[in-house]
Amino acid sequence: NCYALQLCRNMFFTYILKSLKDAKLYIGSTSNLRQRLKKHNSGLVVSTKSRRPLKYVYFEGYASEEDARHREHNLKLRAKALRQLLIRIKNSIAS
Repeated sequence: NCYALQLCRNMFFTYILKSLKDAKLYIGSTSNLRQRLKKHNSGLVVSTKSRRPLKYVYFEGYASEEDARHREHNLKLRAKALRQLLIRIKNSIAS
């Protein structure tokens, strides 16, 4: 969560959603986490429409859209980075 609403408005995010239907993960990026989750859960995002409902399991904030999209791209293409992040998330949730 952002502590200052103004700070959130100037940030971009890379996020991971988990489907509550099939437990699969989806990686994306956005400038508005609330609005993006609403779009996913209302069926407006084709790639997750059949996997609703979804919830955030992780997100990272960035100062630029380019950085957020670069991180999204790396997580999608680089299995090792994604595996390491998933281990961190799993350990965090289990604590």
